[in-house]
Amino acid sequence: MAQVLEGCDFCKFVNYEDSDDFYLYEVGRNKCEPLYSYEHFVKNRIILHFIVKGKGILKINNRQYNIHAHQAFLIPDNTRAFYQADKDEPWEYIWFHIGGPKIPMILKEAGLTSEHPVYTPLSSSKEIEELAMDILKHYTRQYYCVGTLYKLCDYMIENSAGKEEAAISNSLLYVKNVISYIQLKYSEPVKIDNIAFSLGLNRSYLTRLFKDATGYSLQDYLLTYRMKMAVKMLANNSISVSQVALNVGYKDTFTFSKAFKRHFGKSPSEYRSANA
Repeated sequence: MAQVLEGCDFCKFVNYEDSDDFYLYEVGRNKCEPLYSYEHFVKNRIILHFIVKGKGILKINNRQYNIHAHQAFLIPDNTRAFYQADKDEPWEYIWFHIGGPKIPMILKEAGLTSEHPVYTPLSSSKEIEELAMDILKHYTRQYYCVGTLYKLCDYMIENSAGKEEAAISNSLLYVKNVISYIQLKYSEPVKIDNIAFSLGLNRSYLTRLFKDATGYSLQDYLLTYRMKMAVKMLANNSISVSQVALNVGYKDTFTFSKAFKRHFGKSPSEYRSANA
């Protein structure tokens, strides 16, 4: 059902979380009135704004940024931000609420971090804006939207004036390898020491590296991924709860059910019944 926030031209709440990398929660567009302002503090989600026309200011982390057409800006999770349209040339922007374990790394490759929240393309921003608009037009198609987000981020990385190169390549490679390892081995006993050993890293160093890059601890990411896969399996009534437990790496149903209820507030059976 269409939902429009006050002061917005277009806003859709979509909650697409099937991808292992990209979560898309909300898409929207706003052609602002002069001096229109907004203040954000969103937990566990990131907001990207793409400026199509006009200009305005962003205040974040005790700094102010003057932003104009064809730039983009980031509002990191758990960060308070204020932004305001210009008096004479108020901006028009497209925004996305996004999340997922790889999002901070992907944006960092494009040079977007909480310390550097403004994106400037090296060349024309036309393709970025066309891809962003394409997502708005096809907001009902989950896989189309997520696939287009991948394309948009790839273009941003390749055309970023603030792109980070070799300084982050090794650390990001380690983190990507950890994510791939967990996504491949989640159904087996997974020990953080073994992951660190396989990468030739100290456990504490890897733990800190992963947390800094993704916002998750290694144990939290493993648990979150297992719970996500469990939910997918519970949608299939032919798979018993005990089998789901084994499939996502738990030796017994009791331990799995306890972890599941702590994560979702419902037992696996209750969750299955409520979402039947």
